[in-house]
Amino acid sequence: MGCNSCGTGHSGGCKGGSCGSGCNRLEVFDWLADLPVADNRDRCKVIEVSFNQGSRKDFFRNESGLQIYKGDMVAVEGVNGFDVGQVSLSGELVRLQLKKRKKSETDPEMKRVLRIASDVDLSKWKETKAREKEVLIRSRAIAREFKLDMKLSEVEIQADARKATFFYIADERVDFRELIKVYASEFKVKVEMRQIGARQEAGKIGGIGTSGRELCCSTWLTEFKSVNTNAARYQNLSINQTKLSGQCGRLKCCLNYELDTYLDALQYFPEHADVLETAKGKAYLVKKDIFRNLMWYSTSESTKYYPLSIETVKEIQEQNKMGIRPETFETVEIVSGKPKEMEPEYIDVVGQISLRSLERTSRKRRAKDREKITATASDKQNSRQQGRHKPQGNSRPKNQQGQKNRHKPKGNRPGDK
Repeated sequence: MGCNSCGTGHSGGCKGGSCGSGCNRLEVFDWLADLPVADNRDRCKVIEVSFNQGSRKDFFRNESGLQIYKGDMVAVEGVNGFDVGQVSLSGELVRLQLKKRKKSETDPEMKRVLRIASDVDLSKWKETKAREKEVLIRSRAIAREFKLDMKLSEVEIQADARKATFFYIADERVDFRELIKVYASEFKVKVEMRQIGARQEAGKIGGIGTSGRELCCSTWLTEFKSVNTNAARYQNLSINQTKLSGQCGRLKCCLNYELDTYLDALQYFPEHADVLETAKGKAYLVKKDIFRNLMWYSTSESTKYYPLSIETVKEIQEQNKMGIRPETFETVEIVSGKPKEMEPEYIDVVGQISLRSLERTSRKRRAKDREKITATASDKQNSRQQGRHKPQGNSRPKNQQGQKNRHKPKGNRPGDK
Protein backbone atom coordinates (compact mmCIF):
# COMPACT_ATOMS: atom_id res chain seq x y z
CA MET A 1 0.00 0.00 0.00
CA GLY A 2 1.27 3.43 -0.81
CA CYS A 3 2.39 5.72 1.98
CA ASN A 4 0.33 8.52 0.51
CA SER A 5 -2.82 6.78 1.71
CA CYS A 6 -1.64 5.35 5.03
CA GLY A 7 -1.83 6.96 8.43
CA THR A 8 1.79 7.86 9.05
CA GLY A 9 2.88 8.91 5.58
CA HIS A 10 6.30 7.30 6.00
CA SER A 11 7.68 4.17 4.42
CA GLY A 12 8.73 1.12 6.34
CA GLY A 13 12.25 1.26 4.98
CA CYS A 14 14.26 1.26 1.75
CA LYS A 15 17.12 -0.93 0.69
CA GLY A 16 19.59 -0.22 -2.07
CA GLY A 17 17.74 2.87 -3.24
CA SER A 18 14.63 0.84 -4.00
CA CYS A 19 11.70 1.03 -1.66
CA GLY A 20 10.30 -2.34 -0.74
CA SER A 21 7.25 -1.07 1.13
CA GLY A 22 5.57 0.61 -1.84
CA CYS A 23 5.83 4.21 -0.63
CA ASN A 24 5.92 5.47 -4.22
CA ARG A 25 3.00 5.15 -6.60
CA LEU A 26 3.56 3.60 -10.02
CA GLU A 27 6.68 1.91 -8.69
CA VAL A 28 9.03 0.34 -11.27
CA PHE A 29 11.32 -2.62 -10.63
CA ASP A 30 14.67 -2.28 -12.38
CA TRP A 31 15.50 -5.92 -13.12
CA LEU A 32 18.64 -4.88 -15.06
CA ALA A 33 20.18 -2.87 -12.22
CA ASP A 34 22.69 -5.57 -11.18
CA LEU A 35 23.87 -6.38 -14.71
CA PRO A 36 27.05 -4.63 -15.90
CA VAL A 37 26.89 -2.43 -19.00
CA ALA A 38 28.95 -3.73 -21.93
CA ASP A 39 29.85 -0.28 -23.26
CA ASN A 40 29.43 2.92 -21.27
CA ARG A 41 29.32 4.92 -24.49
CA ASP A 42 26.09 3.14 -25.41
CA ARG A 43 24.55 3.81 -22.00
CA CYS A 44 21.17 5.56 -22.09
CA LYS A 45 21.54 9.23 -21.10
CA VAL A 46 17.86 9.66 -20.25
CA ILE A 47 16.38 9.03 -16.83
CA GLU A 48 12.81 8.85 -15.59
CA VAL A 49 11.89 11.15 -12.69
CA SER A 50 8.72 10.94 -10.60
CA PHE A 51 7.05 13.89 -8.87
CA ASN A 52 4.51 14.15 -6.10
CA GLN A 53 5.01 10.59 -4.81
CA GLY A 54 4.83 9.06 -8.26
CA SER A 55 1.57 10.62 -9.42
CA ARG A 56 3.42 12.30 -12.30
CA LYS A 57 6.47 11.08 -14.25
CA ASP A 58 8.61 12.60 -16.98
CA PHE A 59 11.88 11.97 -18.86
CA PHE A 60 14.99 14.16 -18.53
CA ARG A 61 18.33 14.10 -20.32
CA ASN A 62 21.50 13.59 -18.28
CA GLU A 63 23.90 15.59 -20.42
CA SER A 64 26.42 16.18 -17.63
CA GLY A 65 27.04 12.46 -17.19
CA LEU A 66 26.17 12.47 -13.49
CA GLN A 67 26.29 9.17 -11.60
CA ILE A 68 22.57 8.89 -10.94
CA TYR A 69 20.83 5.81 -9.59
CA LYS A 70 17.28 4.88 -8.80
CA GLY A 71 16.01 6.58 -5.65
CA ASP A 72 18.27 9.66 -5.91
CA MET A 73 16.75 13.12 -5.55
CA VAL A 74 17.67 15.36 -8.49
CA ALA A 75 17.02 18.95 -9.51
CA VAL A 76 15.68 19.26 -13.06
CA GLU A 77 14.62 22.07 -15.34
CA GLY A 78 11.24 23.58 -14.65
CA VAL A 79 9.16 26.51 -15.82
CA ASN A 80 11.42 29.54 -15.32
CA GLY A 81 13.24 27.69 -12.57
CA PHE A 82 13.88 24.21 -11.27
CA ASP A 83 11.96 21.33 -9.76
CA VAL A 84 12.96 18.45 -7.49
CA GLY A 85 11.98 14.84 -8.10
CA GLN A 86 13.03 11.28 -7.39
CA VAL A 87 14.70 9.06 -9.99
CA SER A 88 12.32 6.18 -10.65
CA LEU A 89 14.20 4.48 -13.49
CA SER A 90 17.58 4.63 -15.17
CA GLY A 91 19.59 2.56 -17.62
CA GLU A 92 18.36 0.35 -20.44
CA LEU A 93 14.79 0.09 -19.20
CA VAL A 94 14.33 3.80 -19.91
CA ARG A 95 14.74 3.06 -23.62
CA LEU A 96 11.90 0.56 -23.42
CA GLN A 97 9.70 3.17 -21.74
CA LEU A 98 10.61 5.76 -24.38
CA LYS A 99 9.73 3.31 -27.13
CA LYS A 100 6.46 2.49 -25.43
CA ARG A 101 5.50 6.16 -25.23
CA LYS A 102 6.83 6.88 -28.73
CA LYS A 103 9.52 9.32 -27.63
CA SER A 104 13.11 9.75 -28.79
CA GLU A 105 16.30 10.18 -26.78
CA THR A 106 17.31 13.10 -29.00
CA ASP A 107 14.07 15.01 -28.57
CA PRO A 108 15.03 18.72 -28.45
CA GLU A 109 12.07 19.53 -26.20
CA MET A 110 13.25 17.13 -23.51
CA LYS A 111 14.45 19.00 -20.43
CA ARG A 112 17.80 18.47 -18.69
CA VAL A 113 18.97 17.26 -15.32
CA LEU A 114 20.64 20.19 -13.57
CA ARG A 115 22.29 18.52 -10.55
CA ILE A 116 21.84 16.12 -7.73
CA ALA A 117 19.58 17.85 -5.22
CA SER A 118 21.48 19.63 -2.44
CA ASP A 119 20.34 20.26 1.11
CA VAL A 120 19.15 23.74 0.14
CA ASP A 121 17.09 22.33 -2.73
CA LEU A 122 15.54 19.69 -0.52
CA SER A 123 14.65 22.15 2.27
CA LYS A 124 12.97 24.48 -0.21
CA TRP A 125 11.16 21.56 -1.82
CA LYS A 126 9.83 20.43 1.58
CA GLU A 127 8.57 23.95 2.31
CA THR A 128 6.60 24.08 -0.93
CA LYS A 129 5.16 20.60 -0.31
CA ALA A 130 3.98 21.63 3.14
CA ARG A 131 2.27 24.64 1.58
CA GLU A 132 0.23 22.65 -0.97
CA LYS A 133 -2.56 21.66 1.40
CA GLU A 134 -3.11 25.25 2.55
CA VAL A 135 -3.17 26.47 -1.05
CA LEU A 136 -5.70 23.77 -2.01
CA ILE A 137 -8.12 24.77 0.75
CA ARG A 138 -7.86 28.47 -0.08
CA SER A 139 -8.21 27.87 -3.83
CA ARG A 140 -11.40 25.86 -3.30
CA ALA A 141 -12.90 28.70 -1.28
CA ILE A 142 -12.08 31.19 -4.04
CA ALA A 143 -13.62 28.91 -6.69
CA ARG A 144 -16.84 28.74 -4.65
CA GLU A 145 -16.99 32.52 -4.52
CA PHE A 146 -16.93 32.60 -8.34
CA LYS A 147 -19.70 29.93 -8.38
CA LEU A 148 -17.88 27.83 -10.97
CA ASP A 149 -19.11 24.34 -11.75
CA MET A 150 -15.78 22.63 -11.11
CA LYS A 151 -13.98 20.67 -8.41
CA LEU A 152 -10.34 21.18 -7.50
CA SER A 153 -8.69 17.83 -6.76
CA GLU A 154 -5.02 18.57 -6.21
CA VAL A 155 -2.43 21.33 -6.28
CA GLU A 156 1.19 20.71 -7.25
CA ILE A 157 3.70 23.51 -6.62
CA GLN A 158 7.11 23.60 -8.24
CA ALA A 159 10.11 23.24 -5.91
CA ASP A 160 11.20 26.87 -6.39
CA ALA A 161 7.61 28.08 -5.73
CA ARG A 162 7.35 29.87 -9.09
CA LYS A 163 4.62 27.75 -10.64
CA ALA A 164 1.52 25.94 -9.36
CA THR A 165 -0.58 23.43 -11.29
CA PHE A 166 -4.24 23.11 -10.29
CA PHE A 167 -5.92 19.81 -11.25
CA TYR A 168 -9.70 19.96 -11.53
CA ILE A 169 -12.64 17.98 -12.90
CA ALA A 170 -15.69 19.45 -14.60
CA ASP A 171 -18.53 18.09 -16.73
CA GLU A 172 -18.61 21.09 -19.04
CA ARG A 173 -16.26 23.78 -20.22
CA VAL A 174 -15.38 26.30 -17.49
CA ASP A 175 -14.37 29.92 -18.08
CA PHE A 176 -11.76 30.50 -15.38
CA ARG A 177 -9.89 33.46 -16.84
CA GLU A 178 -10.78 35.70 -13.92
CA LEU A 179 -10.06 32.88 -11.51
CA ILE A 180 -6.49 32.56 -12.79
CA LYS A 181 -5.87 36.24 -12.15
CA VAL A 182 -7.08 35.93 -8.57
CA TYR A 183 -4.96 32.82 -7.99
CA ALA A 184 -1.84 34.54 -9.37
CA SER A 185 -2.27 37.57 -7.13
CA GLU A 186 -3.21 35.49 -4.10
CA PHE A 187 -0.44 32.88 -4.23
CA LYS A 188 2.24 34.86 -6.15
CA VAL A 189 2.88 32.01 -8.62
CA LYS A 190 2.37 31.25 -12.28
CA VAL A 191 -0.93 29.37 -12.53
CA GLU A 192 -1.67 26.42 -14.79
CA MET A 193 -5.15 24.84 -14.85
CA ARG A 194 -5.24 21.20 -15.96
CA GLN A 195 -8.46 19.26 -16.41
CA ILE A 196 -8.47 15.56 -15.52
CA GLY A 197 -11.05 12.79 -15.58
CA ALA A 198 -12.85 11.10 -12.71
CA ARG A 199 -10.61 8.04 -12.89
CA GLN A 200 -7.47 10.18 -12.81
CA GLU A 201 -8.80 12.02 -9.79
CA ALA A 202 -9.34 8.74 -7.94
CA GLY A 203 -5.77 7.76 -8.79
CA LYS A 204 -4.38 11.01 -7.38
CA ILE A 205 -6.41 10.89 -4.18
CA GLY A 206 -6.01 7.14 -3.62
CA GLY A 207 -8.03 4.79 -1.48
CA ILE A 208 -8.95 1.18 -0.75
CA GLY A 209 -11.10 -0.74 -3.23
CA THR A 210 -13.66 -3.49 -2.68
CA SER A 211 -10.89 -6.07 -3.05
CA GLY A 212 -9.24 -4.78 0.14
CA ARG A 213 -6.19 -3.49 -1.71
CA GLU A 214 -5.18 -0.04 -2.89
CA LEU A 215 -6.80 1.21 -6.07
CA CYS A 216 -5.28 0.06 -9.35
CA CYS A 217 -5.32 3.61 -10.71
CA SER A 218 -3.19 4.84 -7.80
CA THR A 219 -0.61 2.02 -7.90
CA TRP A 220 0.07 0.78 -11.45
CA LEU A 221 -2.72 1.59 -13.92
CA THR A 222 -1.90 4.53 -16.21
CA GLU A 223 -4.05 3.95 -19.29
CA PHE A 224 -7.79 4.16 -18.71
CA LYS A 225 -9.85 2.28 -21.29
CA SER A 226 -13.58 2.76 -21.71
CA VAL A 227 -15.78 0.32 -19.78
CA ASN A 228 -19.42 -0.34 -20.67
CA THR A 229 -22.17 -2.53 -19.27
CA ASN A 230 -21.65 -5.17 -21.96
CA ALA A 231 -18.53 -6.27 -20.09
CA ALA A 232 -20.72 -7.12 -17.10
CA ARG A 233 -23.32 -8.89 -19.26
CA TYR A 234 -20.73 -11.13 -20.90
CA GLN A 235 -19.54 -12.18 -17.43
CA ASN A 236 -23.12 -12.89 -16.23
CA LEU A 237 -22.96 -10.17 -13.58
CA SER A 238 -26.07 -8.46 -12.29
CA ILE A 239 -26.40 -4.93 -13.62
CA ASN A 240 -26.20 -3.19 -10.26
CA GLN A 241 -24.73 0.28 -10.65
CA THR A 242 -23.75 0.47 -7.00
CA LYS A 243 -21.70 -2.75 -7.04
CA LEU A 244 -20.19 -2.22 -10.49
CA SER A 245 -19.05 1.36 -9.85
CA GLY A 246 -15.72 2.27 -8.33
CA GLN A 247 -14.79 5.16 -6.07
CA CYS A 248 -14.63 7.43 -9.09
CA GLY A 249 -18.33 6.88 -9.81
CA ARG A 250 -17.59 5.14 -13.12
CA LEU A 251 -17.67 1.45 -13.98
CA LYS A 252 -14.76 -0.44 -12.45
CA CYS A 253 -11.72 -0.82 -14.68
CA CYS A 254 -11.28 -4.42 -13.50
CA LEU A 255 -14.35 -5.44 -15.51
CA ASN A 256 -12.07 -5.45 -18.55
CA TYR A 257 -9.36 -7.61 -16.98
CA GLU A 258 -11.04 -11.00 -17.58
CA LEU A 259 -13.31 -9.97 -20.43
CA ASP A 260 -11.15 -11.60 -23.12
CA THR A 261 -11.22 -14.92 -21.26
CA TYR A 262 -15.02 -14.85 -21.12
CA LEU A 263 -15.30 -13.91 -24.79
CA ASP A 264 -13.07 -16.83 -25.79
CA ALA A 265 -15.18 -19.24 -23.73
CA LEU A 266 -18.47 -17.89 -25.14
CA GLN A 267 -17.40 -18.79 -28.68
CA TYR A 268 -18.24 -22.45 -28.01
CA PHE A 269 -21.77 -21.72 -26.76
CA PRO A 270 -24.62 -22.04 -29.29
CA GLU A 271 -26.40 -18.90 -30.47
CA HIS A 272 -30.16 -18.29 -30.43
CA ALA A 273 -30.61 -20.90 -27.71
CA ASP A 274 -32.85 -18.88 -25.41
CA VAL A 275 -35.87 -21.16 -26.04
CA LEU A 276 -35.93 -24.93 -26.67
CA GLU A 277 -39.04 -26.88 -27.64
CA THR A 278 -39.78 -30.19 -25.95
CA ALA A 279 -42.73 -32.57 -25.81
CA LYS A 280 -43.76 -31.12 -22.43
CA GLY A 281 -43.52 -27.51 -23.58
CA LYS A 282 -40.94 -24.79 -24.02
CA ALA A 283 -37.75 -24.55 -21.98
CA TYR A 284 -36.30 -21.13 -21.29
CA LEU A 285 -32.65 -20.27 -20.73
CA VAL A 286 -31.97 -19.05 -17.20
CA LYS A 287 -28.19 -18.67 -17.03
CA LYS A 288 -24.89 -19.85 -18.50
CA ASP A 289 -22.12 -21.46 -16.50
CA ILE A 290 -19.26 -20.43 -18.75
CA PHE A 291 -16.38 -22.27 -17.13
CA ARG A 292 -18.36 -25.52 -16.70
CA ASN A 293 -19.79 -25.33 -20.24
CA LEU A 294 -23.33 -25.70 -18.92
CA MET A 295 -26.62 -23.98 -19.77
CA TRP A 296 -29.44 -23.95 -17.24
CA TYR A 297 -33.06 -24.17 -18.44
CA SER A 298 -36.44 -24.07 -16.75
CA THR A 299 -39.92 -25.00 -17.95
CA SER A 300 -43.25 -23.33 -17.34
CA GLU A 301 -44.64 -26.49 -15.73
CA SER A 302 -41.87 -26.92 -13.17
CA THR A 303 -39.70 -24.67 -11.05
CA LYS A 304 -36.75 -27.03 -11.31
CA TYR A 305 -33.62 -25.95 -13.20
CA TYR A 306 -32.12 -28.39 -15.69
CA PRO A 307 -28.35 -28.18 -16.40
CA LEU A 308 -27.60 -29.10 -20.01
CA SER A 309 -24.24 -29.47 -21.68
CA ILE A 310 -23.39 -27.50 -24.81
CA GLU A 311 -23.54 -30.65 -26.96
CA THR A 312 -27.03 -31.49 -25.65
CA VAL A 313 -28.33 -28.01 -26.45
CA LYS A 314 -26.93 -28.20 -29.98
CA GLU A 315 -28.59 -31.60 -30.51
CA ILE A 316 -31.95 -30.28 -29.33
CA GLN A 317 -31.60 -27.29 -31.66
CA GLU A 318 -30.98 -29.61 -34.60
CA GLN A 319 -34.01 -31.69 -33.63
CA ASN A 320 -36.19 -28.58 -33.37
CA LYS A 321 -35.14 -27.53 -36.87
CA MET A 322 -36.30 -30.94 -38.14
CA GLY A 323 -39.59 -30.61 -36.28
CA ILE A 324 -38.70 -33.13 -33.59
CA ARG A 325 -39.41 -32.42 -29.94
CA PRO A 326 -37.49 -34.54 -27.43
CA GLU A 327 -39.38 -36.17 -24.62
CA THR A 328 -36.92 -35.49 -21.79
CA PHE A 329 -33.71 -33.64 -21.06
CA GLU A 330 -30.40 -35.39 -20.71
CA THR A 331 -29.29 -33.37 -17.72
CA VAL A 332 -25.75 -33.27 -16.42
CA GLU A 333 -25.00 -34.41 -12.90
CA ILE A 334 -23.40 -31.59 -10.98
CA VAL A 335 -20.54 -32.84 -8.84
CA SER A 336 -19.79 -30.63 -5.85
CA GLY A 337 -16.23 -30.12 -4.74
CA LYS A 338 -17.22 -29.96 -1.08
CA PRO A 339 -16.83 -33.16 1.00
CA LYS A 340 -20.07 -34.80 2.04
CA GLU A 341 -21.03 -34.51 5.68
CA MET A 342 -21.06 -37.77 7.60
CA GLU A 343 -24.55 -38.61 8.79
CA PRO A 344 -24.77 -40.02 12.34
CA GLU A 345 -25.56 -43.71 12.44
CA TYR A 346 -28.91 -44.69 13.98
CA ILE A 347 -28.63 -46.91 17.05
CA ASP A 348 -31.63 -48.84 18.39
CA VAL A 349 -31.58 -48.46 22.17
CA VAL A 350 -35.02 -49.97 22.78
CA GLY A 351 -34.83 -52.57 25.57
CA GLN A 352 -31.53 -51.36 26.97
CA ILE A 353 -33.18 -49.06 29.49
CA SER A 354 -35.73 -50.57 31.90
CA LEU A 355 -38.76 -48.82 33.33
CA ARG A 356 -37.65 -49.56 36.90
CA SER A 357 -34.49 -47.49 36.51
CA LEU A 358 -36.55 -44.58 35.22
CA GLU A 359 -38.96 -44.88 38.18
CA ARG A 360 -36.07 -44.88 40.66
CA THR A 361 -34.61 -41.68 39.26
CA SER A 362 -38.01 -39.99 39.29
CA ARG A 363 -38.57 -40.98 42.95
CA LYS A 364 -35.19 -39.60 43.96
CA ARG A 365 -35.95 -36.30 42.26
CA ARG A 366 -39.33 -36.01 43.99
CA ALA A 367 -37.76 -36.68 47.40
CA LYS A 368 -35.14 -34.02 46.84
CA ASP A 369 -37.81 -31.52 45.80
CA ARG A 370 -39.82 -32.23 48.97
CA GLU A 371 -36.78 -31.69 51.18
CA LYS A 372 -36.12 -28.36 49.54
CA ILE A 373 -39.73 -27.23 50.03
CA THR A 374 -39.79 -28.15 53.73
CA ALA A 375 -36.43 -26.47 54.35
CA THR A 376 -37.54 -23.19 52.81
CA ALA A 377 -40.86 -23.25 54.74
CA SER A 378 -39.12 -23.74 58.10
CA ASP A 379 -36.66 -20.94 57.36
CA LYS A 380 -39.50 -18.54 56.61
CA GLN A 381 -41.33 -19.45 59.83
CA ASN A 382 -38.25 -18.91 61.99
CA SER A 383 -37.60 -15.53 60.44
CA ARG A 384 -41.18 -14.44 61.17
CA GLN A 385 -40.91 -15.44 64.84
CA GLN A 386 -37.67 -13.58 65.29
CA GLY A 387 -39.17 -10.45 63.80
CA ARG A 388 -42.22 -10.64 66.12
CA HIS A 389 -40.20 -10.61 69.42
CA LYS A 390 -37.58 -8.09 68.36
CA PRO A 391 -37.95 -4.66 70.11
CA GLN A 392 -38.38 -1.72 67.85
CA GLY A 393 -36.31 1.43 68.50
CA ASN A 394 -35.71 2.27 72.18
CA SER A 395 -39.02 0.80 73.32
CA ARG A 396 -39.07 -1.98 75.94
CA PRO A 397 -41.76 -4.40 76.95
CA LYS A 398 -44.14 -3.20 79.67
CA ASN A 399 -43.39 -6.01 82.09
CA GLN A 400 -39.67 -5.25 81.95
CA GLN A 401 -40.30 -1.57 82.71
CA GLY A 402 -42.30 -2.49 85.81
CA GLN A 403 -39.69 -4.93 87.04
CA LYS A 404 -37.00 -2.29 86.75
CA ASN A 405 -38.77 0.19 89.09
CA ARG A 406 -40.12 -2.45 91.50
CA HIS A 407 -37.26 -2.27 94.11
CA LYS A 408 -36.91 1.51 94.21
CA PRO A 409 -38.04 3.20 97.49
CA LYS A 410 -41.21 5.12 97.22
CA GLY A 411 -40.99 8.80 98.10
CA ASN A 412 -43.44 10.83 100.16
CA ARG A 413 -46.32 11.87 98.06
CA PRO A 414 -48.91 14.51 99.01
CA GLY A 415 -51.70 11.96 99.10
CA ASP A 416 -49.88 9.42 101.29
CA LYS A 417 -50.59 9.27 105.06
